[in-house]
Amino acid sequence: MDKFPMTRAGFDKLEADIKHLKSVERPAVIQAISEARAHGDLSENAEYHAAKERQAWIEGQVLDLEDKHSRAQVIDVTTLSGPDVKFGATVTLIDEDTEEEKTYQIVGDLEADAKAGRISVSSPIARALIGKEEGDSVEVAAPGGAHVYEIAKVVYS
Repeated sequence: MDKFPMTRAGFDKLEADIKHLKSVERPAVIQAISEARAHGDLSENAEYHAAKERQAWIEGQVLDLEDKHSRAQVIDVTTLSGPDVKFGATVTLIDEDTEEEKTYQIVGDLEADAKAGRISVSSPIARALIGKEEGDSVEVAAPGGAHVYEIAKVVYS
């Protein structure tokens, strides 16, 4: 069983998602099944079948999230430091062509959300950044073509 890295914030969100499914979604779908049963004939009861499908999906999600929860290796980013980029670092990059500034935190695969500035440790950008330091230039082979970035700042918080 492989462990995978995760920040404390990602781990806490995973726990909150599990708790929400168990304490909010599960009771709601049980109530919906109960109400649908009261309507009579179950063989032609669309509400009942929809509620049962929702229940199966919720239970599948709970099992999946609990599995990920048990295999998570939580890394406390606040204890990390150093000039080089590693898991958990928040890196500010400057595109050398457009001078556009971007900031990303390198996180685990499960918590990645590029729109929110969190990139997976296995993404092309993160792989290019790992081990580099402030002031270094990195070339990233991305699906949209190669980009060259300068590392402006590396922060662990």
